[in-house]
Amino acid sequence: MLMLLGAMQDWTLRVTHLIDHAAREHGGREIVSRWADGSESRTNWAGIRRDAMRMANALRALGIGRGERVATLAMNHHRHLITWYGAVGAGAVLHTVNPRLFDDQLDYIVNHAEDRVLLFDKVWAPIVERMKRRWPTIEHYICFDSDEPAPHFEDWIGAYSAEGAWAEGDERDPCMLCYTSGTTGNPKGVLYEHRSTMLHALTCLSPGVFGMDCRAVMMPIVPMFHAASWGLPWAGAAAGAKFVYSAVNDAAVLCDLFEREKVTCSAGVPTVWLSLLQHLDATGKEIPETLQQVVCGGSAMPRAMVERFMAKGIRVSHAWGMTETSPIGTTGCETWNWDDLSFEEQVTAKAMQGRVPFGVELRCVDLGDADTVLPRDGVTAGALQVRGPWVVKRYFKAERDATGADQWFDTGDVAVIHPDGTLQLTDRTKDVIKSGGEWISSVELENAAVGHPAVAEAAAIGIFHPKWDERPLLVVVRKPGSEVSESELRSYLAQHVAKWCVPDAVAFVDEIPHTGTGKISKKDLRDRFRDYAWAA
Repeated sequence: MLMLLGAMQDWTLRVTHLIDHAAREHGGREIVSRWADGSESRTNWAGIRRDAMRMANALRALGIGRGERVATLAMNHHRHLITWYGAVGAGAVLHTVNPRLFDDQLDYIVNHAEDRVLLFDKVWAPIVERMKRRWPTIEHYICFDSDEPAPHFEDWIGAYSAEGAWAEGDERDPCMLCYTSGTTGNPKGVLYEHRSTMLHALTCLSPGVFGMDCRAVMMPIVPMFHAASWGLPWAGAAAGAKFVYSAVNDAAVLCDLFEREKVTCSAGVPTVWLSLLQHLDATGKEIPETLQQVVCGGSAMPRAMVERFMAKGIRVSHAWGMTETSPIGTTGCETWNWDDLSFEEQVTAKAMQGRVPFGVELRCVDLGDADTVLPRDGVTAGALQVRGPWVVKRYFKAERDATGADQWFDTGDVAVIHPDGTLQLTDRTKDVIKSGGEWISSVELENAAVGHPAVAEAAAIGIFHPKWDERPLLVVVRKPGSEVSESELRSYLAQHVAKWCVPDAVAFVDEIPHTGTGKISKKDLRDRFRDYAWAA
């Protein structure tokens, strides 16, 4: 039998097409960088492509071959963006390293990745000097913003031509490597493909996700070293959007950039938005009028925060994802009946994690029986699983797949899925509190607590109880200058959560520990309160 083939052009899905498109169609669109010392740099998409080609030629001169890893230890700025396209354009694999990790984690991931080149910000020079002896695979160190203690990035690439061709290959070739934070065991590497990255980038452009086009002025506050910066450097090139970068996440600096650069959309974790809102309150300023969309991910966004943004007419895109999902899994897109909902109903919907774009599938399975798929009834909570073309199949250098034959990946989250497909995370499987046979969501408790006007941050953990097995302890940081007692807070929570979920005690602390990716470290809290004794 004669096989009938399609008659369309072969056009491999490689990410270098993104920067070619951005330079050709949106070459003059600005890329702004605000450095830690207060200085600013301005370039555009044409400049990013020019310098990325120079970097690709510079890497080839160093003997960096196809598939070899080029690492970065850097914050958000245009030179880091050049590296994304320069490393991949040379046929190498970009490895973004989180500088907030502990030394042992940095030791493990750089050696596990076998990085050969490291580009870094001078602010992280102490880490580089401290770790050099533990990173034997790294042969070349280049500094983004200083001549010391390594060659300056601009001098390095400036010695090479901006002419040449990108490395060619299959669309399933690897292009980027990101490691999980390693809250249990060693961090795991997720090796993204050109194909998966391109599909993810194109999906990010859809109205239900980031909805970017060439009119957008995007300020990614999410670090470029965290979960592929949520795919924004790739999607932004496809859209031809203006990017505004800041190497520091100081609230005053961010607010200034929002206003001066007329930022229309931004993306960051809840703690970033919390500090920004606190700065506005302290200075008496308002949310910049140009801001149209706020994307929030990394952890659950408190309802009070969602409501505050929405009351100003700002579209809130509450996203869920992880390193293993490239990272977009769901976003808080509007439902078909959005205009028929009351404001309170809209806030409720946006406080959840949203729905999947085309390409992602979700399901929940029983916590005790993974073979039992649970109904999408908005009530039944289970272990969340995901699959799709930009979801991990196997961790880097792992001997076996992270998924079964049906490709479902176990996320480690506990969730319910509503009949309309809306995802609502209720906990992490290791953080859910089981009290007297009832499941208590630590996330629900935390979100309710942060709704109190005197609470800046809250975390709920399960503590052993002789009668109920576990009971929730709420750990709270008060807002500066605010007071709230334990009994007042417990009474407040009783109005927002089920009676058996109200924590038996509240511990007030000066600060709550966070992981290297900015999430609350429940592990550290459990260690701290391991010997906590309930009052009689």
